[in-house]
Amino acid sequence: MPAAESPLENPVTTNKSQSGVQSLEIGLSVLDVLIDHNEPMMLKDIAQVMQMHPAKCHRYLVSLIRKNYARKLDDGRYGLGDRVNTLAALGHSGFSQNNILERLTHIANEIKDTLNCGVQIAKWFSEGPIIIQSVEPDSPISIITRIGSRMPLTTSATGQLFASYQPDAVIQPLVKAEWQTDNEAIITEKWQNFSHLQAKIRTQGYATVTGDMLMGINAITIPVIVPPFVNSAVNLSAVSGKTASKGLPLEYAITIIGTTQQLPMSEQHNVVEQILAIAQRYQIA
Repeated sequence: MPAAESPLENPVTTNKSQSGVQSLEIGLSVLDVLIDHNEPMMLKDIAQVMQMHPAKCHRYLVSLIRKNYARKLDDGRYGLGDRVNTLAALGHSGFSQNNILERLTHIANEIKDTLNCGVQIAKWFSEGPIIIQSVEPDSPISIITRIGSRMPLTTSATGQLFASYQPDAVIQPLVKAEWQTDNEAIITEKWQNFSHLQAKIRTQGYATVTGDMLMGINAITIPVIVPPFVNSAVNLSAVSGKTASKGLPLEYAITIIGTTQQLPMSEQHNVVEQILAIAQRYQIA
């Protein structure tokens, strides 16, 4: 009888080991669809692009969601998960010296060490501001917003800050969804009040909330401007609202979170000056 063939010498087995994992490639192709579209999509539209039955496409999306590469929105659409969003925030030029998130994290850590408060970095996406980095203080405080959290535009300092520098056509549908009312009179009144808040934030150059999201927790959010002329280096600085309103893109913001004892609103101007001084030291000429 001929000797049994060794699995290592079996050409079929060898070919399989070199062919890759087809299901992984298909799953990554589904992720590519979300990345290329760059907006949340309905399942049927993703399946159509993939030329795949929606039920089969849904199984791949479930796996992507479990690994935080995708997420399902309340309206049933599918968008990119916080893993992909964090990677996207690492800089327009990839993992080079233009690593924006790394630089912002250095700033956040120095602010944390100086003020002993929690610090979060947020980036603007089509559905609103999302936390992409969080630095905890040495004396922990209870914060429910974590990496990947979308911040409300009307009740968080982060959201109010971003809402003050985005076009009204972008902001209005998002804040109306948060108000959860179809009463036009109420919407008109709320929008007038919100417009006044936006103007105040643009004037002072930062946003604050006092216990609006969490009782006994205050927050201050400062805009971070990344100028569009990203060449060999990134000119990164925290700036005033007046500078931010001159057309520079507001993509990032830094939020400082603390208890009423750690972050008293009576000292907010001094805190803002400390934050700006720290950010200025990380500016790249």
